[in-house]
Amino acid sequence: MVLRSASGIKDNKCSGISTSSNAPTTFSAYMKQDAVKKYVNGILSDPKASADFITSIVTAVNTNQSLSECANSTIVSGALLGHSLNLSPSPMLGHYYLVPFADKNRGCKVAQFQLGYKGMLQLAIRSGQYKKLNVISIKKGELVKYDPLTEDIEINMIDDFNERETAETVGYYAMFELINGFKKSLYWSKERMISHAKKYSQSYANDLKKGTAYTFWSKDFDGMAYKTMLRQLLSKWGIMSIELQKAYVNDQAVINQDGTAEYVEMTDVTEENNIVDAQETDLKPAEEPVEENKPEEKKTVKKTNKKPAEDPAEDPAEDPAAALFN
Repeated sequence: MVLRSASGIKDNKCSGISTSSNAPTTFSAYMKQDAVKKYVNGILSDPKASADFITSIVTAVNTNQSLSECANSTIVSGALLGHSLNLSPSPMLGHYYLVPFADKNRGCKVAQFQLGYKGMLQLAIRSGQYKKLNVISIKKGELVKYDPLTEDIEINMIDDFNERETAETVGYYAMFELINGFKKSLYWSKERMISHAKKYSQSYANDLKKGTAYTFWSKDFDGMAYKTMLRQLLSKWGIMSIELQKAYVNDQAVINQDGTAEYVEMTDVTEENNIVDAQETDLKPAEEPVEENKPEEKKTVKKTNKKPAEDPAEDPAEDPAAALFN
């Protein structure tokens, strides 16, 4: 991928070919170039905002070695998308992540934009349409009954915080109530969530098979489950603001310099000697508009300009996923 500014600067990190004897060797040096700063300022139209953006993105990349190996232009474009949604790249906030993946066609690593569940909550709340919005794990012994037809649920919450924190998780519950009074809720057992994760994340299935913990499904299962629940609930029943739709459509895509999203063919990198610490999110097979790019047996995702459709039955979700910045 090539990042061009008015001065014609290029990012040839994919090919590894330098077009100038002064070609930057680090992302920090790349972002300090006048042409790159001019490019960013031309988009943000505010010198102070541009300076803050560059500082935050350089800090984020410096904390993630795998991300620093990605094509510079995909990092910048993905971060600019996050900025346009007024989401922070801070790993402490977990609004979104830039996740390193190996692009089979380009022959290099690229940064994929992935929305975190906390970012999804932020965008939904900002719409002003939600009176209540929550997602939570259900612990062993808390669930009394749940009727999927009426969505009535009875839970006896464990009062002691420390006891609840260490208790076994048996399911996940998400709900919202709109300002106009419309309510919707969803409950999944942990078994269903595990089945979903294995179906849409080959990397997680490999983790389970090999006893490794390379994916965020393995590292922070609850966080990934929260995103799955919110995606299922909001995409099907909630009010989606323009910003939330934009984030949703670009989720799990490589963002081009012109702002377009590209769902490229990627090699799933999870081998011990070549690990990409990335967030796994749900693919969607066919009815929902939200799923994680489902890798094929050869650990690749079919190249397409359309986002995978979601599966009407099983379906998709983030945060922890922390990769811009793990």
